[in-house]
Amino acid sequence: MNLFDVYSLWDIEPVRAEGCRVWDKEGKEYLDFYGGHAVISIGHSHPAYVEALQNQVAKIGFYSNSVQNSLQGELARKLGEQSGYPDYSLFLCNSGAEANENALKLASFHTGKRRVIAFKEAFHGRTSGAVAVTDNPAIQSPFNYGHEVVFVSLNDIDAVTNEIEKGDVAALLIEGIQGVAGIYVPDASFLQQLAVVCKAHGVVLILDEIQSGYGRTGQFFAHQQSGIKPDLITIAKGMGNGFPIGGVLISPLFEAKKGMLGTTFGGNHLACVAAIAVLDVMKEESLVENTARMGSYLTKKLGEVNGIKEIRGRGLMLGIEFLPEYATVRNQLLFKSHIFTGGAKNNVMRLLPPLSISESEIDLLIGELKKLTD
Repeated sequence: MNLFDVYSLWDIEPVRAEGCRVWDKEGKEYLDFYGGHAVISIGHSHPAYVEALQNQVAKIGFYSNSVQNSLQGELARKLGEQSGYPDYSLFLCNSGAEANENALKLASFHTGKRRVIAFKEAFHGRTSGAVAVTDNPAIQSPFNYGHEVVFVSLNDIDAVTNEIEKGDVAALLIEGIQGVAGIYVPDASFLQQLAVVCKAHGVVLILDEIQSGYGRTGQFFAHQQSGIKPDLITIAKGMGNGFPIGGVLISPLFEAKKGMLGTTFGGNHLACVAAIAVLDVMKEESLVENTARMGSYLTKKLGEVNGIKEIRGRGLMLGIEFLPEYATVRNQLLFKSHIFTGGAKNNVMRLLPPLSISESEIDLLIGELKKLTD
């Protein structure tokens, strides 16, 4: 049997990693400025994380959600404290797409309505409902077309208001920062206006913080820069530092009913221990604060590099739009300089390194960029 060939793969196989470094099977060392799609939050193979998982798997790795699991409660408590949402509830699942699916379902249960407003260029996942609210026809099959979703332009409050006033809108879903689109940040005033208009019309405001959350922007969640409190917040990626886990933070407005949501693997013992270890390391090593400092340093140093049209984003979630003549820089960084970065639309390079990145590692990236663009 062969694998179903759906991925475009670099001819590189990482076999070992530590901190912000990765080694391939040939022993070649790479500097990681992508963190595997913003997943690696506390650094690869952090000793406390490794120890926590090893200890837990020796006890019990899994049992179903039909029995008590105190690790779930510990995770919810710590996440509430560190995120600034201690009064919210937590539903645990396995991925960002699942988190968005369950948030949309909750919104529809809560309002009794069907329609959803999402944003042009948005990406929210690859399962059925998540694909429906993702503005990319290339990943939508005929099966996905039954959802009632309308896409409006980012930062256009008039377009949002017009759609809401047509009626039957259950939810509005927006990314804290649009990632796949090329790192586009919603205006703080726009988010504030969204919160007001959604509340006025009984529309559930959902913040997708799957890529932009967990300290990546220098605050726990990107939307906290605007001072709003969404009804639902979806999380994943950096939550488990590589172990599959996702979740929905649910405001006190929502009433839980037995059986309305469910999952086989969500919130299992290993996933919870991984997520608890991530929060503990983030707190003990002040990684949110480090992200704010390193993000400012990285943005400043990028100003010294030629060939850059625009720098977008916050903290350690940055999009670097290069001039057309520098379109090959990302490939050159990987194969000549051995530095992982991410791509996006319109010749944009995404930088999403572990939150533990240092000035010296940033200096290495900047030095290589200068070599390639001078």
